[in-house]
Amino acid sequence: MASPQAEAIKVKLIEFAGNLTGTELPEMRASYETFASVCGTPDGVTWTEAEVGGVPAVWADAAGGATDRVLLYVHGGGYVIGAAKFYRNLTGHLAKAIGCRVLNVDYRLAPEHPHPAPVEDSTAAYKGLLDSGIEPGHIAISGDSAGGGLTVATLLSIRQAGLPQPAAAVPLSPWVDMEATGASITANAERDVLVGADALKGMAEAFLQGQNARDPLAAPLHADLAGVCPLYIQVGGDETLLDDSTRLAERARAAGVDVKIDVFPEMQHVFQMGAGNMPEADDAVARIGAWLEPRLGL
Repeated sequence: MASPQAEAIKVKLIEFAGNLTGTELPEMRASYETFASVCGTPDGVTWTEAEVGGVPAVWADAAGGATDRVLLYVHGGGYVIGAAKFYRNLTGHLAKAIGCRVLNVDYRLAPEHPHPAPVEDSTAAYKGLLDSGIEPGHIAISGDSAGGGLTVATLLSIRQAGLPQPAAAVPLSPWVDMEATGASITANAERDVLVGADALKGMAEAFLQGQNARDPLAAPLHADLAGVCPLYIQVGGDETLLDDSTRLAERARAAGVDVKIDVFPEMQHVFQMGAGNMPEADDAVARIGAWLEPRLGL
């Protein structure tokens, strides 16, 4: 059974979803503050604005954390809303759990900057880390929702560019299917308070602007995943995007990728945002840290 804290946060998520209906894009983007507010502020973390690989970003540094290991984080928001500033607290929790720096990338958004702008920016940030002297085996990549899909797309873009793969990647509730074909889109429609088919299709249209909905760099569900680094996928059991995660895991395993997937019962989309205020989110973040530490050599 979901914790009382999770039920309370669900009320905030319903409020956030309501703010996205029938509103103009600037108001939708401003309303992301409601989503960000469910995350508690971690102690012992400092945040610093930066530019890496020509891309704006925010560093999260936990006291005593390693500075030669990095988690590159790409935020969610359907490629249309969201920003690095709304993920300061979550990336701080991740920095503490893993014991290293987190680089929170502020990639360009659609419709002003459609596909492939986000994956170009995330790849540029990764290359910037390599150019700064960070070894690929000391870098991991993570992101939530659209950022979860972008995490996998970045691995593909890195491979395409002939760059070395990072040590590992952690997609959270990844959106990897631009056509919303998973059975959970309808099966979980009444349980998911955040993500519905209409919203997904609208964001996909803004992001793609007529481009191929099965381009692997936009929809990694359709990618040949052979040779990408190990994946740890987390997803909520009540999500409409549950099948995006399970199908991604199946395709990765079939391609010979080392994959772990955890489905958290009764959890909502990107429930990890409740870190610091919700035991299920704290558990998920702790599992990320425990999984990444040995892969980053920590």
